Amino acid sequence: MHGRTERMEIISPNNVLANAMLRAVDMVRPRLQATNPDRVAFVVGTQINGAPHLGTSLVQTAAFLLAKQTKRTFGVDTIVRFSALDNAPYDIRLDPETHHAYQTTYRHALGPDGIEALLGKYYRAMFDSLADATGVDYEIETYTDQQADPGFRHEFLATLGRLDQIRWPLAPSHGQVHLRLPCPGCGWAEKRAERTKLLRTGSGGAAFAAVCTDHGDYETHVTAESGAYLDLATLYRNLVKERHAVRDSVTLSVMVKGGDWAYGCQLVDEAFAQLPGLAPPPRIFTPMVLTDTGAKLSKSLIRDGKVPPPPGARPWMLDVTDWDGTTDGFVDAMVWLVGRMLADPKHFYRSYTTAELDRIMTGRPSTTTTPRAREMNLYRRYFDLVANGSKTIEVRVQYPNLRNLAAGDHIRFVCGRDDALTRVKRVTRYRTFEEMLDTEGPSRVNPTSPREQQLANIRRIYGPEKEALGVLAIEIELLDKPVG
Repeated sequence: MHGRTERMEIISPNNVLANAMLRAVDMVRPRLQATNPDRVAFVVGTQINGAPHLGTSLVQTAAFLLAKQTKRTFGVDTIVRFSALDNAPYDIRLDPETHHAYQTTYRHALGPDGIEALLGKYYRAMFDSLADATGVDYEIETYTDQQADPGFRHEFLATLGRLDQIRWPLAPSHGQVHLRLPCPGCGWAEKRAERTKLLRTGSGGAAFAAVCTDHGDYETHVTAESGAYLDLATLYRNLVKERHAVRDSVTLSVMVKGGDWAYGCQLVDEAFAQLPGLAPPPRIFTPMVLTDTGAKLSKSLIRDGKVPPPPGARPWMLDVTDWDGTTDGFVDAMVWLVGRMLADPKHFYRSYTTAELDRIMTGRPSTTTTPRAREMNLYRRYFDLVANGSKTIEVRVQYPNLRNLAAGDHIRFVCGRDDALTRVKRVTRYRTFEEMLDTEGPSRVNPTSPREQQLANIRRIYGPEKEALGVLAIEIELLDKPVG
């Protein structure tokens, strides 16, 4: 057993961030102290252009675990927001006469049903499992939906008044910002936007001219409400998205990005500096997965035969669908791995080679003595009732991560450093809290409080929009004494 512990040990050098913090999640504390938000959203974006590799899964898992730790450490509600980048290029072709490159997005090529199929094939099951494992809810927003939001479009239009200032940070080599406005006839757009021109901008919106290789010249009018599709290149998209996010005074958005993004964010910050009034949101950069040469692991380079697979690169590291086991098994492995990284800032704010990750994963315990359990946080007054066995009905609303909750599942209720493991005996769905209390009986929900007081307390936690999702009565039985 001692030898196995040594094989799993992570040895990390000290660094600036490790010297400044006790926990990796302390990166969000300064902004929390400054803004006192009601909720923290950990935002992670991914191009949905095929099966993800280990680096993508690592970032996504880190977002959930950081949200879990933030909820525990700071006592604030958290959520993970997945930005599904369906504007990733689906196909690229050259104009035979001018040799300008044109591209079409996954959204334009596959349509909404095709995008939903990709999300279902590669992401929803993993996100459901991560939500179960961490007790953190999530929401999915496609880029198509994001760019259609009036607030996002307003931020975009506001940047046009200073386009001459921001175009150099966003395109420092040539100053030509890649702003793609797909042809309304076919959905293709000039990849590098060489012939896309801003004609005019003002309070009524903005007009652009562009050229389609099949349909010739066309104009597009963009307003905060119009349906003209904005396909912004990566840096420009992040500038607009982050400016939109920081205007929310209720939810603090924390951008969770792979470590390679630390370089690109220097340019995004330079563009922020050219625009008045807003500071960038907090960002957390996760460990990068490297090859033996020190380069970032690239599935496309390996697939195209340009580089060989690096030492220790197991098939599942290049394509997570090659994992030998279930989605829950993969998520449990990722939660274990990223949890070890998050155990010390020295382990999290660094990079790992595929060989080192293979060494760590080889030493991962193969079995566990405790069942897989969803985590749910409780206020102390309710946790104590669960812990002494007198509260046998837990009330929740039907968030997405609870849609599959069923008898036989396990829930670990957490309050501070205390937790109590329970088994689900029954899940019953109701339309309203009144219907639930009248059917289940108030004493099973909270034996120390009368019905009307319980109803008032529940509705202080869950507003009408949450109750409209549906009410869950979860019958539980205590399996062990609380651990503290």
